[in-house]
Amino acid sequence: MKNPEIKVTETKLLSDNWYILNKVTFDYQKKDGKVESHIREVYDRGNGAAILLYNSSKKTVILTRQFRLPTYLNGNKTGMMIEVCAGLLDQDNAEQAVIRETEEETGYRLNKVQKVIETYMSPGSVTEILYLFVGEYDETMKVNDGGGLDAEQENIEVLEYTFDEAYNMIESGEITDAKTIMLLQHAKIKNLI
Repeated sequence: MKNPEIKVTETKLLSDNWYILNKVTFDYQKKDGKVESHIREVYDRGNGAAILLYNSSKKTVILTRQFRLPTYLNGNKTGMMIEVCAGLLDQDNAEQAVIRETEEETGYRLNKVQKVIETYMSPGSVTEILYLFVGEYDETMKVNDGGGLDAEQENIEVLEYTFDEAYNMIESGEITDAKTIMLLQHAKIKNLI
């Protein structure tokens, strides 16, 4: 199938309360040459970055736990999610953002990180590209307790698990966050830990 020809004919702002929600009308040329008009709602929250912090000598990882309203509204009884550290890029590049978020959320100050992959996590409705990283930590890098920023109403619990414990939490259903699953699987495949 060849790439379709697309022509955006209208973009209507539906909400800019938290991020941007647009109603986009576009023409889509099918492979037989016929043109169809489509209407989609597109959520733009900016791009983000996430990181799996690992300690190869202790064979541990740092994860976070926090309340996520959308999961609560869709069947997660507590709304709590265990995840890798993550955040929006804001005005930073992906590497700067993930280093900033790591310190804010976990209290660890990293000097270097390694980019693993770029991914669209929900390409049917969300514009966000998520840049995934790994980074090694040790106790000398701990500069504060983490927990997030009060100004951003973050209430983040910092967790340390052995890699095996964390990886097994995918199968047990304790970890259901896609970015976290991807990064734990990357670590397993690459034998990082």
